[in-house]
Amino acid sequence: MPSTEFDVDFDGTVAVITGASGALGSAAVDRFRAAGATVCAVDVVAPDDEDSLLEPDDRTHFYEGDLTDEADVERLVSAIVDDHGRIDHLVNIAGTWRGGNPIEETELAEFDLLMNVNLKTAFLAAKHALPHLQESEGSIVSVSARSSLEGGEGDGPYRITKAGIRLLTETLAEENRGTVRANCVMPSVIDTPMNREMMPDSDHDSWVDPSEIAEVMAFLCSDGASVTSGAAVPVYGDA
Repeated sequence: MPSTEFDVDFDGTVAVITGASGALGSAAVDRFRAAGATVCAVDVVAPDDEDSLLEPDDRTHFYEGDLTDEADVERLVSAIVDDHGRIDHLVNIAGTWRGGNPIEETELAEFDLLMNVNLKTAFLAAKHALPHLQESEGSIVSVSARSSLEGGEGDGPYRITKAGIRLLTETLAEENRGTVRANCVMPSVIDTPMNREMMPDSDHDSWVDPSEIAEVMAFLCSDGASVTSGAAVPVYGDA
């Protein structure tokens, strides 16, 4: 954990974290678990898969499901509430990156993939968790991206979906003012094994460690951020 760890107390709360098997997702699981939350880790990749970075313990409950399928999301949320009685935090981390082609050369299948995995998952998770978050006066934190602040060359569909996360966040905050807080974080490049493999010649020292982003996400769900909703928080590090 980074030395800047903020003292948060999630004892007695239930956190749902999507994309939990990835680098950022597993870091968020660790942080919320360390703060005392019961963590419901959601992913299509099971913990015993060789690509999973998730290490469950007795306070981590894994739920496998396809967050792009509304019926599956509805089933997952119902199962979580049946098992744990409540939802206090929804952390939308499920996502992916594709890029390299201008719009006229981008396959529809690639655009659909990014829309589904990056935006639709967050929309559906929020839609079905909201009734329970409204009961608990809980919080939502999602992952946008620094690159979504402007258009760019070659990875337009990715930027579009991450801009959508910002607007989804602002909409959730406005529609649930006084009950559910919704915020998002905007990473630059996250220091993950996949990013290092894709960008071996980059300045890795300027990238942001997943645990540092998880720290900000935990703060945004904490009482310390009780007056913050609708925000898009930069987590650029030195990039």
